[in-house]
Amino acid sequence: MTHAPIRVLLVDNSPFSSAALKKLLSGSSEVEVVGTAKNGREALSLIPIVNPAVVCTKVDMPVMDGLELTKAIVSDRPLPILVVVEPLPDDHPEKVSRMLAAGAIDVFVRPRDGAGGGTQRNADELIDKIKVLAGVVPFKRRGSTHGDIPELRKDRTLRREIQIAAIGASVGGPHALNIVLRSLPSSCPVPIVCVQHIGAGFLQDLMDWLGVDSKLKIKKAETGERPVAGTVYFPQEDAHLIVDQNGRFATSIESSVNGHRPSITVTFKSIASYFRSAAAGVLLTGMGEDGADGLKEIALAGGLTIAQDEATSVVFGMARHAIELGAARHVLPVSQIARTLMAEITALQESR
Repeated sequence: MTHAPIRVLLVDNSPFSSAALKKLLSGSSEVEVVGTAKNGREALSLIPIVNPAVVCTKVDMPVMDGLELTKAIVSDRPLPILVVVEPLPDDHPEKVSRMLAAGAIDVFVRPRDGAGGGTQRNADELIDKIKVLAGVVPFKRRGSTHGDIPELRKDRTLRREIQIAAIGASVGGPHALNIVLRSLPSSCPVPIVCVQHIGAGFLQDLMDWLGVDSKLKIKKAETGERPVAGTVYFPQEDAHLIVDQNGRFATSIESSVNGHRPSITVTFKSIASYFRSAAAGVLLTGMGEDGADGLKEIALAGGLTIAQDEATSVVFGMARHAIELGAARHVLPVSQIARTLMAEITALQESR
């Protein structure tokens, strides 16, 4: 059975760069460009006419830029949004982070060779991202994602007191991470290690944005540094983050794992190896399988494991694979993850 091509709307004020994107997509029968717009306002008027499955938008545009367009789409008629950026440092990473925070799902870095269309690898990457986004069912952002969370029963177990929590996320992760991190108290008694799949050059601005709402300090982990309670650590860019045999951070530039460096699984396995049953692992929204095997290692070591549920995941891939492996002790809406984590930590501390 032949499937209809994925309908794509391109939003770009430059005819030259819009033509380049069209050329990247022209070799695939799975994607069809059904419209082009020069700015966000024009795109909003076209959406009900051309009925796209995915919107690919530039960041900076006159009249209405990519950020305002993203906010309008997410609040009115949620559609998967792919942010198309110029190679760094041409585009401002902080603007891209704000678009991801507003509801855009992923980022594609445009090749530098302009209307020539880029290499086949560029075309394949763009088409693959569009295919993933076409399968996403976005949801409207609400003013508050906390809501009324039911009181959780404290589950007293024989596990050792939790000493560290590790969180992994991919597609849709920035928004999910923000919900989790801003819900943790300033008195959080454990360090938090986060691995988020994100394009090169955008990590620091993501961290800066997360730091606006979070009550915890957010920084990149340094080699030789010992994790400290109340601090959120991210890997250095393009490097795996591990905990060495002395309980200190170390970086590794060994080959990518599951197509990623940093890899969530590498970090989770390292934390499971050192902290054993005193570790907690959380796997959030994301495409693929990275993190699932690592979460299973934490579970096998006796640690606490949590996976985000399908209903609140932008892409239910990594968490689903972890659940299928039997690696997740809890499967929860993203709004309940921080509460559950703190309840478990408190319960174990009180049982000492």
